[in-house]
Amino acid sequence: MALGSTGIYWVPVWNVLEGRFQLVLANAQQLKKVPGHKDDVSDAEWIAQCQQRGLLKASFIPTAQVRG
Repeated sequence: MALGSTGIYWVPVWNVLEGRFQLVLANAQQLKKVPGHKDDVSDAEWIAQCQQRGLLKASFIPTAQVRG
């Protein structure tokens, strides 16, 4: 499962899903596609396509112990 990071909005989702799925947190800057009208559905589809093709570089996430 891949998530795009924007601010800190990814943290609660990560905390719930960690350990249940193999997660990748991708920097939103790396996920930008074509300029223009964007919405959550097209963003999610784009992230999924990039993940399926192995194009996402995972951001560093400290372990749950370190995050406290």
